[in-house]
Amino acid sequence: MARYTGPSCRQCRREGTKLFLKGTKCFTEKCPVERRPYAPGQHGQATARRRKASEYAKQLREKQKIKRIYGLSERQFRNTFERVSTLPGITGHNLLATLESRLDNVVYRMGFAASRKAARQLIRHRHVDVGGRLVDIPSFVVDPGVEVKVRLGSREHQGVLAALEQAARGASLNWIAVDRDTFTGRMLERPTRPNIPIAAQEQLVVELYSK
Repeated sequence: MARYTGPSCRQCRREGTKLFLKGTKCFTEKCPVERRPYAPGQHGQATARRRKASEYAKQLREKQKIKRIYGLSERQFRNTFERVSTLPGITGHNLLATLESRLDNVVYRMGFAASRKAARQLIRHRHVDVGGRLVDIPSFVVDPGVEVKVRLGSREHQGVLAALEQAARGASLNWIAVDRDTFTGRMLERPTRPNIPIAAQEQLVVELYSK
């Protein structure tokens, strides 16, 4: 499966907003979005002066933005959409709630990793237990009430300690409970749209895939 291996900050600049793909760097003056607030490439600065984008272009950009925030391939994202499109409720809200329930995102939200990319690496390297058993699949869907914890032998991992220190300075989410002393956390409930802190217009993705 194809995987983007280029500079993460290039993706943020292409979408014209911070996607928080680089952890602590995103909160410093070194963030390229702050220093160069235009699209990457030779004609990046000229892009902002072009005529108004079409509805299709807006829908496509919103899909790309959400896909990049959560670090999914096109196939993974499309499969997730098709799965949630059969669920009751608002499809766009169900899409974001399902993406938020992925193990890599839950580990990131709990503060055990500085970014979702770092969380995926932590999971693949077998540092995380879910419900008392080892899980090394980043796309694993976490159910409310299930305990997620960093394994005992991995709690001195410098990346985990640095991420926890950074997370302690931020606002907590009311659908996640974390005990930093024991490196454990639980998703208290399935997140609802008002409690998902990403600036996205998920309805545009629904419109794009419904054509």
